[in-house]
Amino acid sequence: MDQKQLAELIGLGRSTISTACRNEEITQANAKKIAKALGRDYASMFETITPKTALSPKTIRNYHGFVSSVLSYAVRMGMLQHNPAQNVTLPHAERKEKECYSLEEAQAFLVSLESAPVKYRAFFVLAIYGGFRRGEILGLEWPDLDFDHCVVSIRRTSQYLKERGVFTDTTKTVQSQRSLKLPVEVFDVLKQLRAEQSLARLQLGDQWHDSQRLFVNAFGDPMHPNTPYSWLKNFCKETGQRFLGVHQFRHLNASLLINSGADVRTVSASLGHSQVTTTLNIYAHTFAEAQARAAESIAAKLDFGRRPKVQAMA
Repeated sequence: MDQKQLAELIGLGRSTISTACRNEEITQANAKKIAKALGRDYASMFETITPKTALSPKTIRNYHGFVSSVLSYAVRMGMLQHNPAQNVTLPHAERKEKECYSLEEAQAFLVSLESAPVKYRAFFVLAIYGGFRRGEILGLEWPDLDFDHCVVSIRRTSQYLKERGVFTDTTKTVQSQRSLKLPVEVFDVLKQLRAEQSLARLQLGDQWHDSQRLFVNAFGDPMHPNTPYSWLKNFCKETGQRFLGVHQFRHLNASLLINSGADVRTVSASLGHSQVTTTLNIYAHTFAEAQARAAESIAAKLDFGRRPKVQAMA
């Protein structure tokens, strides 16, 4: 029984089955359904994880913001004299530095992609060179590509919900709708993908479902959003490379842009962030390191501190 058949048998989404197969967390209710469908004992298949009792600083701030807004409304309506939530001391937000691939790892990964199927080669080349979100890449359609000028336009995303399946959605923000000029090498791979898809369309004939999408399954339907993740995990295992997930290529792209000297507004526009502050908050450490290297470069060119000393005349 494959994942799709099991999902249909139980009445769960295929993504839930895939999550369980990847040894990641699912709800206890779904775990028991899977075990029952397979005729296995729940305890022999799954480990119950006790949830953390302490809330994260981010969750506390979210709850505080909601409570504070309710109390502020009560003050405006004359029900309270002041908002007690304003006197609460909130915990500092925990900011973890984004882990991403090094330049050497990225170069090795691109080399290894030469042996990969062209659709996955195209997907991850777009992820690295464009810094696009997974849903943005999967939402690309052939009219979004300008082969003459090597420009990719992001106009929509492809998402998945259990009750809806794979569906087309708007971009995360208005600023996420953007056009980026990419290297010719990227479009060389996309041309190969277009040729392969055209051949598949001819071979399947009426069985082909023309969705105009770049990334499709064997019958032309939009690719499931979990597919690139699963493929990448297996590919990294087979080739002995570090696996950090699909989204880390977006962080790699941002890091390369910052270290190349791009200013924060350029990086923000390229990534499709709604505000420059979002870019600064996520990549503060990377910007700081780039600024420090720039300062060291200026000092080296000016040769400050190593010039011969001149004694003043009496």
